[in-house]
Parts: sequence; C-alpha cells; structure tokens
Amino acid sequence: MIWRQSTVTLPAMRQGFHLITNLLVQDMPPIADIAAGTVHFFIRHTSASLTLNENADPDVRGDLERWCAHHIREREPFYRHTLEGDDDMPAHVAAVMVGPDLTIPISDGRLALGTWQGIYLGEHRRHGGPRQVVITVCGGPRQS
Repeated sequence: MIWRQSTVTLPAMRQGFHLITNLLVQDMPPIADIAAGTVHFFIRHTSASLTLNENADPDVRGDLERWCAHHIREREPFYRHTLEGDDDMPAHVAAVMVGPDLTIPISDGRLALGTWQGIYLGEHRRHGGPRQVVITVCGGPRQS
C-alpha cells in the first residue's frame, strides 16, 4: 500500500466559488504509480470549503455564490459570534453546509473525475487570505 501526503497553500481569493482542480493537482503527491486508490483533500479552515461540481460553465459558480448570499445572510439577529466581522459567522455556516473535504478515486494513475467535474474552493469570507489544503494519497501500486 502506498501512502503520501502534502499540504498545498492556495493564494488568497475573493469571496465566492473558485475552480482549483489544476492548483491542487500540480502540487499533490504523485499518483501515476497507483492502480487503484483514493485522494483525500481537506481544507484546514472553518470559513472556507471544498466541493465538487461543474467545471465548464462559470455560471454555475456564480449561481452558487448567489444562492449562498441569498440563503446565508449577514447580520442575522440570532448570531452571537460577531467579533470578527459581518461576513464571519455566515462564512462558518456556509463552510458547514458545503463541507471541509473531498475524497476522489484514483483509477489507473489518474483522478477518476467525471468529464464535467472540477474541485472548487468555497471562499466564504471577503478577505479570507491564503488557504491550506492537506492532500493524502492512498492506493495500491500499478503492476510493472
């Protein structure tokens, strides 16, 4: 069994959903020698998230941003965690709704993503800063 792990630091991005598949793949541990396994992506933050969705039409990302803004509002009177700014508690709620991690299969040395699937960073703060993603690879070696 092969185990590998690395941490990728993503640059600061504006609030919204960002296609980051290529940023993660270029710095993740090698998988070409793995016949079958998984890659686990975990974001080390409580106001950002990872998700898998449409990788072709940017309207999907915009629609997700607008949905979150409509349903997860700032300055709700029931929020108590307000010391870090109006966007902080809604960012925590969005991160809970979307989630902190993804597990994607490896098949024959490649991520087994669907044709239209890509990995998104959900940046839920207006100024979230750089984000760290821990990438763990596990799988069985390919036969020579």
